[in-house]
Amino acid sequence: MIEKRIKLLRSKFKNFAIDGYVIPKNDEFFSEYASKDRLKTISNFTGSAGFAIILKKKNYLFVDGRYTLQAKIESGRQFKIKKYDKIINCRLVKNLTLGIDPKIFTSDLLLKCFKKYNKIKIIEKNLIDTIYNNYSLKSKPFFSLNKNIIGESHLIKMKKISSFLKKNKKNFLFVSAPENVAWLLNIRGFDNPNSPIPNCRLLINDKNKIYLISELAKLKKLIKDKKIKKDQIIEPKKIGIFLNKFRNKKIIIDKKSCSIFYENLLKKKFQIYKKEDPIYFLKSIKNKQEIKNMINSHISDGIALSKFLYWIQKVNKNKITEYDAQNKLESFRKKNKDYLFPSFNTIAGSGSNGAIVHYRATKKSAKIIKNKDIFLCDSGGQYRYGTTDVTRTICFSKPNDNIKNIFTKVLKGHIAVASVDLSKYSDGKSIDVLARKYLKLEGLDYEHGTGHGVGFFLNVHEGPQAISKFNKIKIREGMIISNEPGYYKKGKFGIRIENLVYVKKHKKKLMFENLTLAPIDKNLINSKRLSKKEKEYLFKYHLNVYLKISKYLTKPEKKWLAGFI
Repeated sequence: MIEKRIKLLRSKFKNFAIDGYVIPKNDEFFSEYASKDRLKTISNFTGSAGFAIILKKKNYLFVDGRYTLQAKIESGRQFKIKKYDKIINCRLVKNLTLGIDPKIFTSDLLLKCFKKYNKIKIIEKNLIDTIYNNYSLKSKPFFSLNKNIIGESHLIKMKKISSFLKKNKKNFLFVSAPENVAWLLNIRGFDNPNSPIPNCRLLINDKNKIYLISELAKLKKLIKDKKIKKDQIIEPKKIGIFLNKFRNKKIIIDKKSCSIFYENLLKKKFQIYKKEDPIYFLKSIKNKQEIKNMINSHISDGIALSKFLYWIQKVNKNKITEYDAQNKLESFRKKNKDYLFPSFNTIAGSGSNGAIVHYRATKKSAKIIKNKDIFLCDSGGQYRYGTTDVTRTICFSKPNDNIKNIFTKVLKGHIAVASVDLSKYSDGKSIDVLARKYLKLEGLDYEHGTGHGVGFFLNVHEGPQAISKFNKIKIREGMIISNEPGYYKKGKFGIRIENLVYVKKHKKKLMFENLTLAPIDKNLINSKRLSKKEKEYLFKYHLNVYLKISKYLTKPEKKWLAGFI
């Protein structure tokens, strides 16, 4: 199948006078979970980030450290797998002419990756769509969230943007990222497989005037709710005509999500200024109502996950596959009336599959979970109203000392992050060092970041905050972030412990507070290697889990959970 598609794509090179074609993971809306996954179509790679370059005789797939093993398994027969950093100033062969779709690339990305050593040819029609276009795209209308859910009206949010524009002496902001439009207008949609994203774009000026760029059919509910008027709606096909009314106005575009296509359109009528959309930062600071809803969502999620952990360790006696396990977890989540769908594809890896950081089990490929394997399960849900993400690593028999010692080092890093003094360690880069400290004492490490920002009933991954080797964004009150150090032994096992935390102020000091409520497998811990403070943390954490969710459990489940205290 993949071979045939690559051959069909190459057959078009001569007509467009190109030496190769570049396919990113993102779609036209630069979403992590694309509605049109063209990268998977041409490469079979299912990870959330990557680039493929198809040349006349060779194919390359660029992925980051999370996906190296996965890419080799899924795409290695047809593609040479390269590390993501090699895409910078990409020099596969000198002076290649590479074709690109201007709707799915930003000019900054092209400059950073391809322009130095290659010629770029813009091809208006996406060439992958000419050989395959059988995507199941949703067309449900967008819907509004009221102030009681979101905690702040869209009118107040719009005033923040107009103030930003006035302060920066600019007339317009072009909001090209759908999740930022969702935040600004307090709307959601069904255009993404894992997030309630409304695929649309928006223009807002310094006088609070907005124009929403979207198909009219998706806006019926918003018109009815008086969130938008018909004269404020611009259908995407008519955007060029609409822009004719503007002359010499100053507009800010987001350098990460404004495509070359839209940049070129806006250039004709506006003076363009490239910056990061201020909504990313505003969106990262959750208000009290959003935090309250996230807390409630995590109680619901903690009940489902704890019931699953009890079932798989204590009740299940059958030989089940990783695929069976992830479906069972989903069935527990579905029992909650507020649960909608997964916030990302569940990662359920047993033994060697746990070492594949973003492994995905399928019915055909899933392996049977063996008693001697350790099992890594990373999953999350979208609830009304909140987004969850949690990883637990568990065992079914007595693990060897090596695994216990490594798990304990990961746990110590996890506790170090959860207990961090945010007045001393105020950004993700400094906190990341604490997470890796105990692993590095034995020359061990992991290739992914320690934590990512999380949206409120939006994307499970959002910025600008993160805990990583490079992120210097200051951690602020109201931010939600994951805490997920790990370790992966190729061909053997994977370990990760992930909770979501939020930043709260206590006695004028900022601290992390756990959102996630699920036990950590004590059978994998070498308690002799925990300090007194770490043991106290673990006791208090499990006591809090028990107090919050035990009343929703059966007697056997409750007794089992009490055993962690």
